[in-house]
Amino acid sequence: MTPFPTLTTPSGAVGAGAPAWNRQRHSAMPSHRYRDVHRRVEVPAGHREWPNARITTAPLWVPVDLRDGNQALAEPMDPDRKRRFFELLIAMGYKEIEVGYPSASQTDFDFVRLLARTPIAPPDVTVVVFTPARRDLIERTVESVRGLINEVVIHLYTATAPVWREVVLGRSREQLRELILAGARDVLDTAGDLPNVRFQFSPEVFNLTEPDFALEICDAVSELWQACPQRPVTLNLPATVEVATPNVYADQIEYMHRNLARRAGVILSVHPHNDRGTGIACAELAVLAGAQRVEGCVFGNGERTGNVDIATLALNLHAQGVDPMIDFSDIDEIRRTVEYCTRLPVHERHPYVGDLVHTAFSGTHQDAIRKGLAHHRATAASAGLAERESPWQVPYLPIDPADIGRSYDAVIRVNSQSGKGGIAYLLQTGYGLDLPRRLQIDLARRVQRHTDGTGAEVTAKDLFTLFEQAYTVADPRIVLARWQITDASTEIVLAVDGREVRSVRHGIGPVDAVVEALAAVGHSIEILGLTQHSVDDDVDSGAVSYLEYRAEGRTGWAFGRGTSVLAASLAAVLNAVNATT
Repeated sequence: MTPFPTLTTPSGAVGAGAPAWNRQRHSAMPSHRYRDVHRRVEVPAGHREWPNARITTAPLWVPVDLRDGNQALAEPMDPDRKRRFFELLIAMGYKEIEVGYPSASQTDFDFVRLLARTPIAPPDVTVVVFTPARRDLIERTVESVRGLINEVVIHLYTATAPVWREVVLGRSREQLRELILAGARDVLDTAGDLPNVRFQFSPEVFNLTEPDFALEICDAVSELWQACPQRPVTLNLPATVEVATPNVYADQIEYMHRNLARRAGVILSVHPHNDRGTGIACAELAVLAGAQRVEGCVFGNGERTGNVDIATLALNLHAQGVDPMIDFSDIDEIRRTVEYCTRLPVHERHPYVGDLVHTAFSGTHQDAIRKGLAHHRATAASAGLAERESPWQVPYLPIDPADIGRSYDAVIRVNSQSGKGGIAYLLQTGYGLDLPRRLQIDLARRVQRHTDGTGAEVTAKDLFTLFEQAYTVADPRIVLARWQITDASTEIVLAVDGREVRSVRHGIGPVDAVVEALAAVGHSIEILGLTQHSVDDDVDSGAVSYLEYRAEGRTGWAFGRGTSVLAASLAAVLNAVNATT
């Protein structure tokens, strides 16, 4: 009996002509149902320049998280989340942002109007809005941007690939050409008189569209819109569904780059998706092939397997010595905000931002990294340079974690301890505590200091004592004397240095109520993350809570235990604020 009865182990013939060392057999997978890209669309052939090109400057990054990314969420962003994400993109330095699909959603329409009414978009930021080629929807889109003082791009799109033409739209090439030009004329009629408005066109599923037809449509649209260097037209060429190796996409982009009639008046843009897992490579090769602008999402959210990750793309440039023109100096703050706005977690192995990307589980890797860091410090000192200014050459680390607000030492120490039993393992098996990864890192640094000072082995009991000393306060100045929840309010009574202070908070939960009550008595604290779980161990039954907070300009962790998840969370808040007083 196989332990995996739902799998069919390949048992066909060994591949024809396979060498003796390759004993793979043909499988039962129905691969015959699919055609390779060369049988689906003509791929431009001929001389290629892109293999010899290098990327020496960053393209224009255009985040589409607020439109394309938002459409892919099971629960789209509410207005507060959308504004928070927009403010993050501004702080990071993005200068052109697709903000929504105003003809499809009242929320999106209202957000564009918010940008028109308030100064949250700096004057040097271009606002992009998205519309299909339909007169009434174009009019609604133009209505949304009237009064905006920022430069605006109206982004028109229509699918052009054969399957989409025939199955979805039911139109011939000529009929689709006329539909697109009619939409382009409508855009010109309704917005051509607005001096701060430029135009963008996307032949959706460009990568499966016949090259001659894609070129014909793009030339016709840019001619109608009179593309010129003074008022350039953006032609955005999406790999809407990734179907080929990245070199094929590069060939398609270079074909357009070489043959567009009004190339000097065109901003050549790409929008790769990640269906094959090669969206990053597609974007990088497309830039080599002539693309000047890249649309995508921060950390790669999007339909199906996502849009290309423009954070990874930018940091790839950084790792090659090219300024990405975007700031990632606190990547964990960026991650927290993106996770909050999208309600999606970032994977622990996600390039650059994942919790484990600077962790080496292999002892040989750890040894190489420790030696590399020591060599880096010595080299910097001998050259009279600060470590942050010295050229970076450390094994297994493409960039200095400090560039993005990380510390490698803390991470490797957690892993080094794990090899001897593991901090996290001892606390979980002995005391039922399941620490968040970043709290493990913080605790490991403290344990390392302790063991360096004593030279003694740390037992599970010692470890738990260190944990409580680090993240709870034995003699607190501020105590939650009592609290009570009613249908409409939460009553909080704090004892501050023995003096009771009562307050009633309306319309918020107990944790937020305690935070507000603390702020009212001069002890502000910001909650960055809160993790809770139940426990049943030799110490106690009930629940525990781990709280990441910021107070007085620094971040820290606190621990709480209680008879319920809520009681544990409130205890963690009080431990956090007492640690800062």
